[in-house]
Formats: sequence, C-alpha cells, structure tokens
Amino acid sequence: MPYDLKLEGFRVRLSDQDILKAMDQGRITIDPLPPQHCFGSFSVDVSLSGVFQTFRHVRFPFLDLSDQESLYSVSEECMEKVEISEKEQFFLHPGEFALGMTRERIKIADDLVGWLDGRSSLARVGLMVHITAHSIDPGWDGHITFEFFNAGRLPLALNPGLRIGAISFETLSSKTTRPYGHKQGAKYFQQESPLSSRIYQEKRKP
Repeated sequence: MPYDLKLEGFRVRLSDQDILKAMDQGRITIDPLPPQHCFGSFSVDVSLSGVFQTFRHVRFPFLDLSDQESLYSVSEECMEKVEISEKEQFFLHPGEFALGMTRERIKIADDLVGWLDGRSSLARVGLMVHITAHSIDPGWDGHITFEFFNAGRLPLALNPGLRIGAISFETLSSKTTRPYGHKQGAKYFQQESPLSSRIYQEKRKP
C-alpha cells in the first residue's frame, strides 16, 4: 500500500494531503499542474480549454438511439469542432448543449476513481458541466470532457482558462482488473479533444 487509506470493502475519499502524496507517487497526474489555490480540502479545480463540439442544424428529424447508422451521423454530420483563442469567448445560449474539455490532462492509477463536479457558483446561473459523465474510470488517461447545458435564461460566455469544475478521488477496495485503457472498446482513451458520442462503436448483442 502506498499510503494507509484503504479499509477492506470500503472506498475512501482522498484529502488534499493524500492527493498530493498520490501525485508525488505518480498515481495521479495533472498536467499542467494547477496552482496551489486550486487545491481544496479534497479536490482539485480544473480549467476550461478552448476546444468545443457543437451541434449543427441538420436535416435529420430525430436521432434513433437504437440505430447504429443514425448514431454514427452524430459524429460525422451533426457535430462540428470549434476552437477559440485565449482572448475569445464561447457563447452557450439557453437550452443549448455543447461538449468542452479540461485544459489539464488527467491520469489516474488502476485503484483510484475520479469524480467530476461543477462549481456551485456557476450552477447558480444555469451552467451544467456534466449530464451523466460524472465518474473518471480507474486507469484513465486523457482530458476530461464536459457536457455543457445552459439551463438558465441568458447566454453564458465561457472563457478558456475559466475554473470550471473540480475533480476528487477515491480509492477502490482493490485494484481493478479492467483499467479503462485496457478495456476493449475504450472509446475515449487518451482523447485530446472533446469527442462526440462513439456509442456506434459498441458491438450489438446477438
């Protein structure tokens, strides 16, 4: 055991001290390293990159979630990549959805799981940073994708570098035998941009 945190059968949330220990041991990597003021009592703030994926207005009347060809169209025809500079802003209008990603690249060990949370102050003006992608798998390596949704009444301007959320970490009861990068069909491993849905790559059950 690198440090005495595990209780058999229980998960333990890492404190700021233990996050730093895990980083020293190479069990957590955050690149670039956030400044000290981004470390909370049990989490690390992450910032926004300037790369987004947005929905185009397309001819499709609906998206059939059970049809592989329809799902493939999300990546190929329905979404487009948008990159902005440090001095520009990305505007998310009320009711709109977009993908973004962390400026930081995150890597975690096979016996840790990460949790992504939005900032309460941003949620109070209507910004949701994840819809279902709250967990970060053991063995993850890559930038973290945000699933942005504006639930408010006014457009929201998002600036690259904005402190947009926080990541916390928990120990597993034991090291997983299926770290994310070794899983068959690890669709988003080592992603460098916010990839659109890759569900069409999943094999259908007979």
